[in-house]
Amino acid sequence: MLHGLIRPVEAHSVTLKGEDLAEVRAQLTAQAPAGWDLVSAMATMEKAGSMRSVEGKFLRRDGIREIEGDDMAALESQMPEGWQLLSVWKTS
Repeated sequence: MLHGLIRPVEAHSVTLKGEDLAEVRAQLTAQAPAGWDLVSAMATMEKAGSMRSVEGKFLRRDGIREIEGDDMAALESQMPEGWQLLSVWKTS
C-alpha cells in the first residue's frame, strides 16, 4: 500500500510601496494569510525619488491531506486538479 501527502498549489501576490525596504518587507510578512508563506519579495526603484515598489509572492502551505492507493497510478488518480504530491511512502 502506498501513502502520499498532497496539498493545494495556490499563489497570491501583493505590491506595496515605501522608502524603507525593511519596513515594506515587514508589512508584506504581516499580510501573509494564515497557512501561506512569503516566498519572494522583488524590489524595484520608482523612476523619481527614493520610493521603492516591492512585489511579494505568497504560496499556500496548508491544507495537507493524506491519500492512499495500491500503486502510483491509484495515488495520482485521487489528486484533485491544482494539488501537488509532496511525498510518497510504502507500508506493508
